Amino acid sequence: MKNIQACGKLLLCIIFLWISKATAQPISLSPEAEVSLITVGPGENLYDSFGHTAIRIQDPKFDYAYNYGVYDFDTPNFYTKFAQGKLLYQLEVWPFDQFLAIYERQDRTVKEQVLDLSIAQKRAFFEYLQNNAKPENKKYLYDFFYDNCATQPRDVLAEVLANSELQYGTYVEDPKTFRELIRENVALNSWGSLGMDVAIGAVTDKQATPWEHQFLPEYVHKATATATIVKNGTRVPLVRESNRLYESKAPPQGSSFFMSPLFVFGILALLIVWVTYRDWKQGHRSRFLDGFLFLITGLIGVALAFLWWGTDHSATAFNYNLLWAFPLSLFFCYGISKKFPKHWLQRYVIFLILLLLLLTFHWLTGVQRFAIGFIPLFIALFVRYGYVVSFLKKQRQISVE
Repeated sequence: MKNIQACGKLLLCIIFLWISKATAQPISLSPEAEVSLITVGPGENLYDSFGHTAIRIQDPKFDYAYNYGVYDFDTPNFYTKFAQGKLLYQLEVWPFDQFLAIYERQDRTVKEQVLDLSIAQKRAFFEYLQNNAKPENKKYLYDFFYDNCATQPRDVLAEVLANSELQYGTYVEDPKTFRELIRENVALNSWGSLGMDVAIGAVTDKQATPWEHQFLPEYVHKATATATIVKNGTRVPLVRESNRLYESKAPPQGSSFFMSPLFVFGILALLIVWVTYRDWKQGHRSRFLDGFLFLITGLIGVALAFLWWGTDHSATAFNYNLLWAFPLSLFFCYGISKKFPKHWLQRYVIFLILLLLLLTFHWLTGVQRFAIGFIPLFIALFVRYGYVVSFLKKQRQISVE
């Protein structure tokens, strides 16, 4: 009996070791495997206005989507790291049918480019991605322009196909600045565009190289469509077949002008100019309005200064929105709202007028483009500051007399 039990235990150990060895074996590709670049169209929300890119590896045994656009909400200090530009994104491997179903539910177009690769090249892709998906390798520091869910797959193609002499054709006919590329995906007179134009600095107004255009998924798609490689000694197009896996059914939606930034800030600007005109007619100064303008522009300026100097975001540097939203105004909002402000505050308001003139110069010379929705506000600030200087000057003269 003991011998039977011993044999049984030995048999169980052998079976366990065999199963462990089998499950530890790396997944291998069959000759029928396919490697594809997946491009997802834009969605309704600002954060998915630019689309998405993934890599698909399809085999008779499995069908995976390699998705570099994932972040973990359970990351310690998630929102702080996000604000500071220190949030790590990561590669996740999903069953492709689940990946596709997400974008079908969101009614976003999904395009596939099947790559014309040898079995050795396909295996190189698979091994690279499997290694990249390991816990110790899958995380990367996200950057909106230079390291995102589109540039990561692009870089995988470049690295895996480096020995295959990957070459791109012409996929950018009219090079654009980073800001212009953003505006291809976000309507110019929209709240999303205004928010981005306020937050990002002059670094985005430089012309992007064709390679840098590929921070957008659609340009990765265009570039891949022109690419060629050497396969089995012959140069061939990289893309063998293009498919549309899902076509968005929703027609393009426009937004109401009466809810747009240009209209809203136009109304606000008219209100500021009207109050200023009334003050001029009555020889009066609405001190609450001046304090409010200093408070709001100062708060915005502090936020922009933090984005420039307090974070690792590359896109928020050299932001000349600080010329109209000057941080020091926050500390002077109480002083300017007094009936008799300090004399030096008059000179400070003159300084603010000069900053607005400098902003106009920056805009006209192309140093930085600003949100068109703010044009009425800039004019209203110029008018208001001009009146405040004139009023304080007269007030000072009267007090001297």
